[in-house]
Amino acid sequence: MSRDRIVLVTQNKHKLAELKPLFDEYKIPFETTDLEKLEIRSQDVEEIALTAAKHAHEILNCPVVVDDTGFFVSALNDFPGSYAAYFLQTIGYNGVLRLLEGTLDRSAKFVTAVAFCDEKNLKSFLGQMHGTISTSPSGKGGFGYDPIFIPNGFSNTYAQLSLSEKIQISHRTKAFRAFLEWRTSIPENP
Repeated sequence: MSRDRIVLVTQNKHKLAELKPLFDEYKIPFETTDLEKLEIRSQDVEEIALTAAKHAHEILNCPVVVDDTGFFVSALNDFPGSYAAYFLQTIGYNGVLRLLEGTLDRSAKFVTAVAFCDEKNLKSFLGQMHGTISTSPSGKGGFGYDPIFIPNGFSNTYAQLSLSEKIQISHRTKAFRAFLEWRTSIPENP
């Protein structure tokens, strides 16, 4: 199987907008699929991504890449962690702000695990971004927790950064860049 065909298992348009420039930089084309990502229950984003990649490869029978991201809030004992998407759907980022009212420790981090699976490999790559949670939402860009997350070294939330600024520093970029570096370093199968 040629390295030229990789299926990215996601339907998230925001995520695709962030990833396309990165894949273009490495000259690796990708396709998407309507296949829903398998979501196991685990507190480990790496385990979730690896299981989902293996499952997608078994169904699609081609090289696949899957990611999973967790949002870990220190004052909440790293909750919501790998349940970040469900948490966001149920109480939203304003719920996070309410839970942190009066809390001095506003540190948090995003962790993304990217998993790749083909006939020979099942590998994962991690990316993290540490930061703090703002006291109120700011910005109109991004998605998810972006309006309340201020990455370390910045005074603006992810949502206040331009797409290109976010792509340069994000947890997702770090994980996908590690994958793409690995992918372009392995010799093509004869």
